[in-house]
Amino acid sequence: MSSADPVTDPTSPTGPAIDAVVYDFGNVLIGWDPFGPYEGRPRAEIAAFFEAVDFDSINHAADAGTPYAVLLERVERTHPDQVADLRRYVEHYELSLTGPIDGSAELVAELKGLGLRLYGLTNWQAETFHSAEPAAPAIGLMQDVIVSGREGMAKPDRRIFELAVERFGVDPSRAVFVDDKAVNVDAARGVGFHGVVFTSTEALRRDLRALGLPVAE
Repeated sequence: MSSADPVTDPTSPTGPAIDAVVYDFGNVLIGWDPFGPYEGRPRAEIAAFFEAVDFDSINHAADAGTPYAVLLERVERTHPDQVADLRRYVEHYELSLTGPIDGSAELVAELKGLGLRLYGLTNWQAETFHSAEPAAPAIGLMQDVIVSGREGMAKPDRRIFELAVERFGVDPSRAVFVDDKAVNVDAARGVGFHGVVFTSTEALRRDLRALGLPVAE
């Protein structure tokens, strides 16, 4: 097999069994720690701030396309004493990125060498996505990437998986979707993808081998 050939199932007359891998990025290819922009402050203090403003909802709204300026205005109205802390997160976002997940770059390169098509489907704010590839260069090996904040919808919305099928031109029955959140993997499976919940690169290698891909142990 040449490095440009897709992985094939020798028992199947129809060709490749798996010919594409669709990657989530955060905590799959690149570490994300929202406490990073607050280095030097007590973790409990920042955790209390996150809880007070419902940071998870704010973050998901940003992932789904709501501009940070709008979110800051909302927090200014509801928690004026907390808006400076949210602004710090926005202005120092790059400090939340902790670098490549162990082994992830090597696996991406290996999959590329096997002839698989590689894509990204990430919940990420449009305003901060420019920080992604410098922190995890393997992202640059993706043939195409869907960034939720640019599309105005975010996982686990079924529509973003349907968009991936259309834009990437993949057959979901021959594609693997990898994400660290089970709810997103379940949504991908609902559209027909093979779904893998990411816990570590080592475990992902085992899961990919179980799907018939000849990745190294």
